[in-house]
Amino acid sequence: MLNRPASSARLRERLLDSERLMAETGCYDGITLLTLRARDPLKFETLRTKLRAHCVSAREMARRISASPGVREVGEMVVAIYTPEGDAIALSNGIMVHVHTMSRFIKWMIRNGYEDNPAIRDGDIFANNDAFIGTVQVPDVMDVVPIFHQGTLVGWAGAVCHELESGGITPGGDVCLAQERFTEGLFVCAEKVGENDELRRDYVIRCERNLRMPIYWVLDEKAKVASCIDMRESVKGLIEEVGLDYWMQISKEFIEEGRRAQLARTRQLTVPGKYRGHTFYGHVTEGKPGFQPLGDPNWLYNIPIEMEITTDGKITMDFEGTQPWGYHSMNCTPAGMDGGMFVTLTQHMNFEGLVNDGAWMATELKLPLGTWTNPDNEMVATATSWALLLPAYGVFQRLLSRGFLARGFVEEVFVGQVNSPMIEMGGESQYGTPFGMAHFECAAAGSGALAIKDGLDTAYVGWNPESDMGNIEIWEQSMPMVYIGRSIVANSGGAGKYRGGCSFVSTWLINKTSHLRLHTSEHSSRVFDNAGMCGGYPAPTCQKHRVVRNSNIHELAEKRQPLAHSPGTDPHNSDLEKLIGGRQETVEGPYITAPHKAGDIFTHSYNGGGGYGDVLERDPVKTALDVENGFLTREAAVQVFGIILKDDDEGYPVADLEATQERRARMRKKRLSNAAPVADWIAGERSRVAGQDFAPEVRKMYASAMRLSQRFAQEFREFWHLDPDFTMAAE
Repeated sequence: MLNRPASSARLRERLLDSERLMAETGCYDGITLLTLRARDPLKFETLRTKLRAHCVSAREMARRISASPGVREVGEMVVAIYTPEGDAIALSNGIMVHVHTMSRFIKWMIRNGYEDNPAIRDGDIFANNDAFIGTVQVPDVMDVVPIFHQGTLVGWAGAVCHELESGGITPGGDVCLAQERFTEGLFVCAEKVGENDELRRDYVIRCERNLRMPIYWVLDEKAKVASCIDMRESVKGLIEEVGLDYWMQISKEFIEEGRRAQLARTRQLTVPGKYRGHTFYGHVTEGKPGFQPLGDPNWLYNIPIEMEITTDGKITMDFEGTQPWGYHSMNCTPAGMDGGMFVTLTQHMNFEGLVNDGAWMATELKLPLGTWTNPDNEMVATATSWALLLPAYGVFQRLLSRGFLARGFVEEVFVGQVNSPMIEMGGESQYGTPFGMAHFECAAAGSGALAIKDGLDTAYVGWNPESDMGNIEIWEQSMPMVYIGRSIVANSGGAGKYRGGCSFVSTWLINKTSHLRLHTSEHSSRVFDNAGMCGGYPAPTCQKHRVVRNSNIHELAEKRQPLAHSPGTDPHNSDLEKLIGGRQETVEGPYITAPHKAGDIFTHSYNGGGGYGDVLERDPVKTALDVENGFLTREAAVQVFGIILKDDDEGYPVADLEATQERRARMRKKRLSNAAPVADWIAGERSRVAGQDFAPEVRKMYASAMRLSQRFAQEFREFWHLDPDFTMAAE
């Protein structure tokens, strides 16, 4: 049937043949009938469930082997099983963004003749972290091993861990200062790194000599290899049970069934048509050290998305009109964009766990060449590609939710994900040794609201549905900082009938080190990179870092004086300024400045999610609880939600329903008095557009988009009724 020798030519031919059959029939590998499923559906489902269980079991085993708190605590790992041609059959929970990126990696090796040189043999281990081959960013290191049965290549087992250190120009994995490929760190470009189920010693030496903290990378490699071997042996056991011919056929049927299931789910949950959404990302680097003087210090990215859903359920995402790639770390590759699509689908339409590459095959991405989504230069950096990926796929989530709402599935509506700024560090550890690491408590930001309830507080990120910030004590073992506070950021969730999830802020005392480099990435500054829905507000994104250098905290503690454990709720006079002596600093957006030493204090906050629905429909009783719990300030309750609070006999805030009703009536009346017909608003804005009355960053954003995309330029002119030769001046 498909029992073929694992020769280079035959495997490459088989891949090309499979793609040809897909193009001709519209079905994966030309499978128009699910024969085995029809013959014995119980056996079909049992085997698929077993494969899923094997993947989950292998992942959990590997997490307990891993040295990295990012993998062990946060769950930054995923494993999957693939066909010989590299299509995902089954996968575990975890960072599912990398399931299809591993598929791209396997296919890249097949297309480039790896079966001839360096050869693909039983017991071989291949690794990759090159985004232009198949991953998202350098710290996403993937390992795959071939699965042979009696000399025949019958599949692949693969695993990915996000490494906390990659040896780049700045310590950690998301290398914020990377402005070209050559500064991102240690690249492993589809290499054979092991044989006979063991990592090559020369590969381990290369890791040890090129990473600030190689223990994480090396021991994670061993954990991934262990999980791949476990899955490989499980698959071989299943083949012994069902026979090789049955396995080769059913693995293909699983994928085709997954494709059909995705199309059916889309038809069921959404309304066909074209949906459009938009978001922006602002990056402020002006006056910050280390950034190359190429282009502008401050960048504004325009991310328009058109989603089309056909009557057969196919989803197409078109990024026409977005910005060109740049000399910064936020570029992405088609592999990364595929990963964003895959992880979004697995959370919002295929959340039962039985998803595979078939779901991805039911979609299409249109990524204009030369944009940040599809650079035409493979030397660009992709180290912090999530900075643009997350806002983009947040739009996708809201577009899907419009479809859910239009079909009447209100309970499926989700405002979506947000960017989750990351803190990374390096220098001298508390043990007196060199170190570098990323702190992954960012895996627990606030989510967008739902159409039926508030978003999740400090418990969601887009890239990993198992969001977990990890234990404080474990992080403290790995970095020369100790926590003096971790608290909810008031007003950080977008307002609405249902508010977005709140974020949190961590406050650390730098401890037992004379040299600590701190830097952060993936902040959107001065613009919203998310949004609300149906009248809900976006969440604030312009969180600021507050720092105290040469603080007197030890003296205060010795005298048992009050200490600040967070910046507090006053944006103009933080608790640090009120209670802690020393040199106070406030930094907007990405943090990169002079090194720190023991005794300094540093704060870093994350992002909340957008709101859903009209703020004046917010439940006053629920709002009183939010104020009591510190999720909302009294001022915001009154000014944003129109809710009047008073204190009960015990001093707790309660809603004054009568006063709230009166205030909301006044707010609605004011809305009406300020309202203007849309036609009048457009006419007024048109004069601004025609006169190019924008901030310099906005003009440059539109100018670059119009130069790169003729379609975007034409639609822009037509919408605003501008002259056919209108161009936006960059200066």
